[in-house]
Amino acid sequence: MFMDKVSFTLQHKDAYQVILDGVKGGPKEKRLAAQFIPKFFSSFPELADAAINAQLDLCEDEDVSIRRQAIKELPRFATGENILRVADILTQLLQTDDTAEFNQVNAALISIFKIDAKGTLGGLFSQILQGEDIVRERAIKFLSAKLKTLPEDVMTKEVEDYVFAETKKVLEDVTGEEFVLLMRVVSGLRVLQTVHGRQQLVELVVEQAFLEQALNPADPDTVDRLLQCTRQALPLFSKNVHSTRFVTYFCDHVLPNLSTLTSPVAELDIQLEVLKLLAEMSPFCGDMEKLEANLNMLFTKLLEFMPLPPEEVENGENSASEEPKLQFSYVECLLYGFHQLGKKLPDFLLDKVDAERLKDFKIRLQYFARGLQVYIRQLRVALQGKTGDALKTEENKIKVVALKITNNINVLIKDLFHNPPSYKSTVTLSWKPVQKTEAVAPKRPSGEEMGSGGSTKKQISPLPRRDARQIYNPPSGKYSASIGNFNYERGGFRGGRGRGFGARGNRSRGRIY
Repeated sequence: MFMDKVSFTLQHKDAYQVILDGVKGGPKEKRLAAQFIPKFFSSFPELADAAINAQLDLCEDEDVSIRRQAIKELPRFATGENILRVADILTQLLQTDDTAEFNQVNAALISIFKIDAKGTLGGLFSQILQGEDIVRERAIKFLSAKLKTLPEDVMTKEVEDYVFAETKKVLEDVTGEEFVLLMRVVSGLRVLQTVHGRQQLVELVVEQAFLEQALNPADPDTVDRLLQCTRQALPLFSKNVHSTRFVTYFCDHVLPNLSTLTSPVAELDIQLEVLKLLAEMSPFCGDMEKLEANLNMLFTKLLEFMPLPPEEVENGENSASEEPKLQFSYVECLLYGFHQLGKKLPDFLLDKVDAERLKDFKIRLQYFARGLQVYIRQLRVALQGKTGDALKTEENKIKVVALKITNNINVLIKDLFHNPPSYKSTVTLSWKPVQKTEAVAPKRPSGEEMGSGGSTKKQISPLPRRDARQIYNPPSGKYSASIGNFNYERGGFRGGRGRGFGARGNRSRGRIY
């Protein structure tokens, strides 16, 4: 059998060389070469390099149909030591702008994954680390989109460990968009779906967030980096994977600079955005070294957003000065964060705040609560009897969310009015999805129902789409207020910008097959 094979090789080697030379011929010869070079590739090991190079020439032919045929056959060369080279070649071919050809490259990469997943990843990561920017970008997008579709027998533990190790190398120098995509890759790895695995992912984000450095609020790139990292870490937090370092950083560096933060995106309300992130992280905070200091910072910032009542003139009427605006969205975030951290130090308001400051806080709290009740009544009246399509208008959807915000604040304020203050109530943040939604009932609720917060006969319609910036202007009157901006969509690099996570040097590389 062996001698027969040797005889075949010796007899037909010249014929195979003629096929290889066909890549220099006309369209007909090239099409035949694209089919027969891979077909007989394994029979002529001594011509392997020449065969692969000939096929690569066809992959770069001016005729798109010849290129597609050559690319389609590339996986047949993916044997033994050639797998890494073929994967590297296919990765470079991702830069094509022809849709059909691009899809062909994707299909070829998927097919060689099933031959040797680790070898294929080696080629992909080689280009991500050293390739041209367009190749790097598309290779990362390929991993982000396709890895999760591969079966467990392909994505074994060894392969997933390799992906995690290589991704950590890439993360040493990435743009914001690349960071989001790569976190999507590693977050989907089965090997990291344990508490330990999620903790590893948090550590990865912490390294990117530069939490050991002071924040420069005037630098939009620095602010953007913190936002992106916090958004990526947020889904990883749980009762076992703590948000302590991020919450501490926000209290130490973000809240003191809240008013001077420079937004990386013009239409983004940066103050509200960071307050929402802080609120979402606060339930997962573990033991804190500076708990009292952090609570004090939250308390101080809360006072800033809770105005004092306007001064009264001698006859008991309010002065002609403009009514303070009640910024409900900001207060919901700060009050929720304070309430969550307050559980860890329940005596804070009694033992850690001096009497004069506590009196001032209670005056502000009472004034805010009065305005809140008026506002809740206005919203209830506006939504009373509305069901179905009537609740789907943009104006009413915003009012429903406004009602959720005010109910939340109402519940939290009631807790703080207890003597001693209580931290037992539970609310769901207004922008977070609810498990079950109901239409607003035609019956006007009682005062108890209005203050029930998370209890449930809440007449909440489905939340509005989370991709629009919505502003609700409440009815004018004594407690006219601004509900704030609703930017529900976290995640994703806003505006499609690729900046802020390091300046990778330009790479000038030609064909390196």
